[in-house]
Amino acid sequence: MHTDRLTVVVAAYNEAESLPLLHPRIVAALAGIERLDARVLYVDDGSRDATWQVLREIASKDARVSLLRLSRNFGKEAALTAGLDLVTEGAALILDADGQDPPELVPAFVAKWREGFDDVYGTRVLRAGEGWLKRVTAHAFYRVIGRLSKTPVPADTGDFRLLSPRSLAALRQLRERHRFMKGLFGWVGYRSVSIPYERDARLAGASKFNLWRLWNFAIEGITSFSTAPLRLATYLGLMTALVAFLYGVWIIAKALLWGDPVAGWPTMMSVILFLGGVQLIALGLIGEYLGRLYDESKQRPLYFVDEFHAAGVEPPQRA
Repeated sequence: MHTDRLTVVVAAYNEAESLPLLHPRIVAALAGIERLDARVLYVDDGSRDATWQVLREIASKDARVSLLRLSRNFGKEAALTAGLDLVTEGAALILDADGQDPPELVPAFVAKWREGFDDVYGTRVLRAGEGWLKRVTAHAFYRVIGRLSKTPVPADTGDFRLLSPRSLAALRQLRERHRFMKGLFGWVGYRSVSIPYERDARLAGASKFNLWRLWNFAIEGITSFSTAPLRLATYLGLMTALVAFLYGVWIIAKALLWGDPVAGWPTMMSVILFLGGVQLIALGLIGEYLGRLYDESKQRPLYFVDEFHAAGVEPPQRA
């Protein structure tokens, strides 16, 4: 009888409090799936707390657990990439370390994968434990990028998903430095299906994504998968030039017909500041894209590995 291989990939950054509570739930969820060779891969993204020590203890008690430690904090997108790069057999299921995405749904994800879907993703219908501002901004972000991007990015959908072997093989070919994983998942394509679920509150600790990081994350996503901001800057420049031209015609006509003995200082300053502001916005948008081209041109590695502990093998002792 055929047995499927599944690796649960969990990227963690300063999650020493959550991981001991999360792992038993993962084990219980995997135990209820028949004909499944299940593994768990934890990626420590340069944590500064006791996350690595906690993971070492978990691995010592569970032979199915592998550990990967990055040389420093490269960010969640790079940590996920590092984990998925190691899954060369079978499918991978991405799970957040904070426990907000319920491991109890893993059997439902596996069932859809066995039906032939390559990307089985969870769609949040409720976000418990999050403030109204975060919920509103997240809702707006997914609608905005959905309208701007030609790549399908499902609304209210995070990284909680199962990827088939051919989806993983496709992702390994995408080595861009500015990685917006939700967009990369959609860009790969293949057959996909959504599973609605209610997102829980964090098991412990606080979120590592404050409003400033979420804002930068949104800019990263929009500029990585859409050139609409540049086009918007072009349209804004054309509209501004048209308004300025019409205003200039009006000034000339007014001077010829009625004269203009007093210089319009407020009017002049308003026009200068308005045009200068539009130009700076356009230059800023161009700079965002040029900065990404600059980073891509350097071709630096996406991450460096400090330590790897394969399932069933004791990790080396560090002095």
